[in-house]
Amino acid sequence: MGWSEGELSLTLINDRAMARLNRETFGRRGPTNVIAFPLDAVPAPDEPSPVQARRGTGSRVPPAGPRPGPPASLGEVVISVETTRRQAQEFGWPWQELLDFFLIHGILHLLGYEHGDPAAEAQMEARTWELLNLLYPGRSWDLEPAAPEP
Repeated sequence: MGWSEGELSLTLINDRAMARLNRETFGRRGPTNVIAFPLDAVPAPDEPSPVQARRGTGSRVPPAGPRPGPPASLGEVVISVETTRRQAQEFGWPWQELLDFFLIHGILHLLGYEHGDPAAEAQMEARTWELLNLLYPGRSWDLEPAAPEP
């Protein structure tokens, strides 16, 4: 990812808590699978803030080399375990692998990746699959609902 060290908070919750968080954060009804809350660290003088980077290219270019001092706090990723289990069953995936997929997706959001426009979405999607394939080499992935068994 280009970061030598960093930290984030991971919170696993149920659908009821996720629905409340989704409503309070985005005004949307019902639970979602993952929400990320990036923290805007103080950038180096020649480096854009994560917000500026997100507004510009859709992705944040991490700083080169390690930063002195404690790890950068990237933010928080919140995942609904109930939604993850339900969607894993729909897709025919082991739920732990889908949890990893959502965690990667959330981390990419913390790093400034977005999917608001087609180019940014393609970039984020490509990076997600690249990272997931590092965790599960040789695995083939399908995010279409699994066909019911006859």
